Amino acid sequence: MLATLQRNELFAHFGATQLAALAENVDALRVEAATFVVRQGETTQDAYLLDRGGIRIQRATSYGQYALGVLGRGDLFGEASFIDGAPRSGDAYTTSKCELLAFRAAALAPRLEADPLLSTALHWAFWRSLSAKLRRTNEKIGRFLAETGAPPAAAPELARAPTGEFRIDLRTKRELFSEQRLSPLEINLLATLSREKRFRPGADIFHEGDSGDAMYVVLEGRVRISKQIPGVGEEALGILERGDYFGEMALIDRQPRSADAKAHDPDGAVVLAIPKEVVDNLLDIRKVSAVGLLRLLCRLVSKRLREVDDKLVTWYILAGGNVPEIR
Repeated sequence: MLATLQRNELFAHFGATQLAALAENVDALRVEAATFVVRQGETTQDAYLLDRGGIRIQRATSYGQYALGVLGRGDLFGEASFIDGAPRSGDAYTTSKCELLAFRAAALAPRLEADPLLSTALHWAFWRSLSAKLRRTNEKIGRFLAETGAPPAAAPELARAPTGEFRIDLRTKRELFSEQRLSPLEINLLATLSREKRFRPGADIFHEGDSGDAMYVVLEGRVRISKQIPGVGEEALGILERGDYFGEMALIDRQPRSADAKAHDPDGAVVLAIPKEVVDNLLDIRKVSAVGLLRLLCRLVSKRLREVDDKLVTWYILAGGNVPEIR
């Protein structure tokens, strides 16, 4: 089990002590083909690492099973329920004989509380995995709509106006981060080093394809995350509200932005921009200061991934199931 973890890129940042501690709380499983590892709606919270074989993440519909994802060696699954405790949002079904490592939530919980460095390292791995899945799902949405020609959701026509920086007092920013139950160190760093920006109605915060130089948190108003689909138009992927973070994926994988972000409300939006250098320092896996923020970011990414999966399944049903499998 230790060797399996050592050769997986998601765990490359673990120190030897943390990796050994994690291996002590992991079970090795062999599962036959055509078997459900987890079922949709279950309240189990274990996460799994696929070492050999293939698994399909699927959702039952009136038109049969819809594949949300196809996993191969080295992929994690089930980490969303490990993070947020919500029921399983789909089945994990083996397409061949599989060898798995099971991260037992109940056994790991006390160990993670007692060892902040281990907790930081594991949540970093989960955050990377969830963010990669969210990026792939965003791309899948574009291919899905291009294939089906489904109409985009109606988006309000908002007048555009210049965007500008202005000043917000530290107390207001601290209140926002305090609501998220972060540590005093995290609160002070984020409040002091974030830059406040006001965006007029419909103004662009960033575009798909931009390089990532910051992540953002909504302070006032709402932000719309969307994609431009060729031949279809703009499709909203999610609406973010106070306390929601966005733009962090490009800081994790160093890839371009996967969607657009715009001020959504008629009164615009106020966001706090947290520069890449601050994020890199705060989320340094060698420090225990990162764990509160990492847990928060994992929960938010898990929530967004569940929402876009729901959207894909809804479109599949509206299309009458007459859609080729899109990966």
